[in-house]
Amino acid sequence: MRQAAAVVPAGALLVAVLLVGGCAGSAVPGPTIGGTPGGAAPADAGPAADPPGTPGSSSPFNGTDIAWLQLTVAMHERVLPLLELVPERTGEPALRRLAARVRDTHRAELDLSRRLLDRSGAPKTNPHEGHDMPGMMTETELSALGTAPDAEFRRLFGQHLREHLKQSVRIAGAEQRAGAERETTALAAAIVRTGTEYLTQLGELDG
Repeated sequence: MRQAAAVVPAGALLVAVLLVGGCAGSAVPGPTIGGTPGGAAPADAGPAADPPGTPGSSSPFNGTDIAWLQLTVAMHERVLPLLELVPERTGEPALRRLAARVRDTHRAELDLSRRLLDRSGAPKTNPHEGHDMPGMMTETELSALGTAPDAEFRRLFGQHLREHLKQSVRIAGAEQRAGAERETTALAAAIVRTGTEYLTQLGELDG
């Protein structure tokens, strides 16, 4: 059973999400909190080049930007197969329209997130790949949806999409407050806005 992310101050939220999901110790710098990147080098470590997000480096991206982009890529990649199941699993018109809108939005957000990560100079390998984090679909859940009857599919779809959207909005809000790179924080603001709208529309379908 996946654990829920703890409620923590905005600047530390991404750190909590990474720890809860078992992704601490990734090869990228931790989110910057109070001007200090998470984690410290061993006492006997020699001099090394500043990674993206390190104070004093020339990169406009801080550790929070990179951690958030990596997590957003992983979450969006996991939810897209769920959204793509809808046309073949249910004939409910309103649900099909909502799923199509969310799918198109997520594809655009995923594309931009990947381009921003490339620009940041972060490692190409996503440290969250293959991990089951809060708000992420698992292979088991996706498999169950593939064989669920229509009514059960609609119930589970709403449950999983709601969890994904809530977590996406939550960590995007943290990026808005603690991130540094302008286009990345603008993407976070857009995800908060569209995610909140989609949550409202999902609630209306449930009603």
